[in-house]
This record gives sequence, C-alpha cells and structure tokens, in this order.
Amino acid sequence: MMRFIFFISFLILAGLQLFGQSEQLARNFYDQGEYEKALNIYEKLHEKNPANPIIFNAMVSTHQQLENFDIAEKLLMERLNSSANNPTILIELGHNFEVQEKKQRAVQFYEEALKSLEGRPNYAYGIARSFEQYNLLDYAAKAYERAMEMSPDKNYNLQLAKIYGEQGQVEKMFGNYLNLIEDDMKFYGIANREFSRYISDDPGNEANIIFRKLLLKRLQENPSVLYNQMLSWLFVQQNDFDKAFAQERAVYKRGESDLQGLLNLAVMAKNAKAYEDAEEIIAYTIEESPSRTFNLQARHFLLNLELETVEKQHLKKVKEGFKTLLAEYGYGPETIDVQIDYANLLAFRLKKEQEAVVILKNTAETTSSNFELAKVKMALADILVIEEKFNEALIYYSQIQNLVKNDEISQDARFKVAKTSYYKGDFKWAKTQLDILKKSTSQLIANDAMELSLLIQDNSLEDTTQAALKAYARADLLAFQEKNGEAILALEDVIASYSGQKIEDEALYSQAKLFEKEKNFKEAESNYLQIIAAFGQEILADNANYFLAELYANQLNEPEKAKNYYEQIIFNFADSIYFTDARKKFRSLRGDTLE
Repeated sequence: MMRFIFFISFLILAGLQLFGQSEQLARNFYDQGEYEKALNIYEKLHEKNPANPIIFNAMVSTHQQLENFDIAEKLLMERLNSSANNPTILIELGHNFEVQEKKQRAVQFYEEALKSLEGRPNYAYGIARSFEQYNLLDYAAKAYERAMEMSPDKNYNLQLAKIYGEQGQVEKMFGNYLNLIEDDMKFYGIANREFSRYISDDPGNEANIIFRKLLLKRLQENPSVLYNQMLSWLFVQQNDFDKAFAQERAVYKRGESDLQGLLNLAVMAKNAKAYEDAEEIIAYTIEESPSRTFNLQARHFLLNLELETVEKQHLKKVKEGFKTLLAEYGYGPETIDVQIDYANLLAFRLKKEQEAVVILKNTAETTSSNFELAKVKMALADILVIEEKFNEALIYYSQIQNLVKNDEISQDARFKVAKTSYYKGDFKWAKTQLDILKKSTSQLIANDAMELSLLIQDNSLEDTTQAALKAYARADLLAFQEKNGEAILALEDVIASYSGQKIEDEALYSQAKLFEKEKNFKEAESNYLQIIAAFGQEILADNANYFLAELYANQLNEPEKAKNYYEQIIFNFADSIYFTDARKKFRSLRGDTLE
C-alpha cells in the first residue's frame, strides 16, 4: 500500500515538474516573439488544466499578440460567463478592445468593472491591480477611492499614495502618506523614503512648497506634534536650521520629547556648517537642561563648535572653557572625551604637546574600559607623531589593536601604523600594512589604504631612491602637524624639484587643499586648473574638477564656472564618487526641479 502511495506521489510530482517546464518553454517563446510556438504550448496546457488563470491569461495575451482579437474576446466572454461575472475579466475584455484602438468599447468594460464594486468593496484590490497591470492608473485610483468611500474600514492609502506619485499628483501623494503615518507610525520609514524622492535642498522646489503648505494646514487643523516633526525634517533638508529649531522647540515645550532631539539638530547644523544656528540651538539646550550628564554633553559640543570657527588669536578663550568644564566635572570616566579633545587642542592648535601628553597618560592610568583606553591611547599616539616620536607612537597604535581586536578603531590604529611608517620613510613596511587594510570592513579605511598604497607604488617604480616620495611624505607630516604654512612651502619644493614626475599632481592637489584651509582660494583655484590641464586623465582629475566646482560655487561666487566643472564630472567621470553629488548640484545651478 505504501509503495502504491509513493508511486502515485512520484507521478504527481513528475507531472508538476513537466507542467512547469512546458510553461517556462512557452514563456521563452513568447519573450522571443515566437508567438505561434508559444500558443501551441499554452493551448495544450490550458486543455489539461482549464482552471489555471495564469495559463489562461497567457494564452489570451498570445492571441492578442497574433492579433486574434475575436478569439481572445470569445475566450474572455466564456470565462466571464462561467465565473459569476469576475470583474477582473471585464478589465481584460476592455484591454482587448483597447489594443484594437476601440477606446469607447474599452471604456464601457472598464466602467462596468468599477461599477461591480458597488456592494462588493472587497474586490477593490484585485480590480485596481488589474488596472495597474495595464498602466490604467486613473481607474486603479478610482477603484481604491470608491472602496474606501463605501467601506470606511478599508485602508488603501499606501496603494493610493504610490499611484498618486506615479501620476505626479504630489499633494495627494503627500496627504495619503501622512494619513498612513497618523494611523500607524510603522509607516513612517516608508513614507519618509518616498518624501525624500521629491523633496530637495531648494526651498523654492515645487514639491517642497506643496509639502510645507500641506503640513502647515494640517497643523492648524490638528496641532499634532507629528506635523511639527515633519516640518522640522523638511527644514533640515533645506538647511533651514533656524526654522527646524522653531519646530523642535515647539515639540519639546509640549513635553513630547526630551532635549536629545535638539542636540541632534545642533549636530546636523554643525555638520552643514550652519555654525550660528548650531550655537543658538545648543545654547538653548544648555539653558533648559536639568541633567548634569546632558549639560556636560551640550557644553562639550559647544566648545568643539567654537573650535571650528574660532580665530587663532582666540584659542586661549576656548582653552579656558575646557579647563572650566573639567574643573567642574573632574578628570574621571564621564569626561574622557572632553579630556581627549582638550589634549588635541593643546597639541595641534596651541603647540603644547608635552602638556597634552601628560594629561592623556594620566587619563590612561585611571581608565578601566578597554574601548575608552583605546581612544585615549589613539589620541596619545597621534600627539607623539606630531612630536615625531614615531617608535613610541607605533607602540601605542599596536597596543590598541590588542585592546579592541574586533572593533573599527583597531583597523584605524593599523592604518595609522602604516601612515606613521610612511612618515618615517619606511615605505616597504607601510605598503605591506596598507595592502592588508585594502580589505578592511570599513570602506573609508579601505579607500584611504588603497590611495596611500598606490601613492607609494607609483612613486617607487621609476625612482628607486624614493627621493620625491620622501619629500612629499615630509610635507604630508607637516600638514598632519597643522603646520600649514610650512607644508605649503614644502609642497612647493616638491612641485619645483619633481616637475613632470608622478608625484607632481599629488603635490598640487595636497597644496590646493591646504590653500583652502588657509582661505587662499585663488591659489587653490590655480592648482586645480593646473591638475586639469596637465593631468586631465590621471587619478586625481575628477577630484580637481569637483573641488574646483565647489570653490567657484561656495567661495568665489562664480556659479557659471561651477556649473561647467560639475558638468565635466557628469560627462567625463561617470564612475567618480562625486558623480551623484555633482549631478545634483549641476541641476540645481541650472534651475531644474529636482526629484
């Protein structure tokens, strides 16, 4: 008996497999335009399994491709009469007339399909999907809308939002996504991704204007914090941080969130270089904060913000700010990040390396967490590199790798081992380490490792003494030490002494970035132009074009020139990491409506 059951099961499985293979063969013939061969198979499959809707629809479609419209109509009418007036077949009949360009007859069947929803709103999804299959979006939208009118418990806002988006009905699309979020916040992520497709950084963009007006209208009708939060999100996209601040402050005052949202906004403003807005936001959080921990975090942020903008002659004032904060909170575990930033200020900006080293060595002795200790030792090693105590720095970098073996900070330490060896002139050992790091899980470290490895390789093949590379590495070290003036002069010597060699474009590029730091924008412009003219096909050509465009757009106020160099990226460097950004900025300068 068991053997008989097994045999029957085997035959069924074999039959299903054969059926599937035949269907695939028919689909292949159909896709290749061999409709007669496809039809022959579909008709045989339909004869064996007349209830299968996939085979039936494929057979009808094949008849339509062969312009056998009468046969297709007959098949559809027979199916309609035998299936209790299935409304989706009405749509198929309408499509059969549509492909014959009998529009009026097609519309009759489409309207009949919509009419069938009366009393049967559950059919809406199937009917709408059938309309969408033939890109009949107006009818699909009507199906969902009528179903929701007849049965308020039905919710097709997600489907309608997508259709409205495809139709270009942006306001309706925004409205439906907002309705979804109101009902269930789990749709927030989906809606936000869709909003991002239409919203740009241009406040004058039509979609931005529509979205802002819709949110303000809804906020007036229903003062929900959701609309404050969405307005804040919109203003952040536009880099209008002062307006975003007003919305986040309103949410906070209503007791719907803590100050962390405002701190996050201050961080975004700082990253966007909107320093005045960031300072205003963080000052408000400090004033409002009842929490000792949050107050420390906010005041630390404010000090780092000041470091971004302060002139050299005012650095001592920032130093006093750090000292005051540490005097109040102490040199303990909760202020480790403050201590590190204070030490970096002393070493890099005020050239008080020894004072910084003492602070960090004391901190290391009182730190129990391996991760925190790794951060302290990283800062300490960096300062030892400034002092050119390379061997001692290498010891600390190596210790970090043992402290946090599986963390990204360990890979960063390994990269710094290679970079320190490069500063020392030990290029062979540096390249060995860099070639390992090219496989790093951190894309940033992998990219940096690849760039430095290529620099060493390219400048070691023709020059066995590596004299040019040593001179460049020295200039690179000066830049790391933030001795920008000395680094610029050292790079000038490299450019003059090794003109025409592979190192020249690297030196021109590094010097251009230093000129920008020193706000010598015309000199930076000159360097970028030299790279484009002499090394237009080399690895730094896209960098030069992009940053020259940025220079014209943001510093030299020459938008037409900026547009020209963004365009160079678009047409000549399609594989550049700057391609997407360049295209967006080019279109913005040209006045396009961005989606």
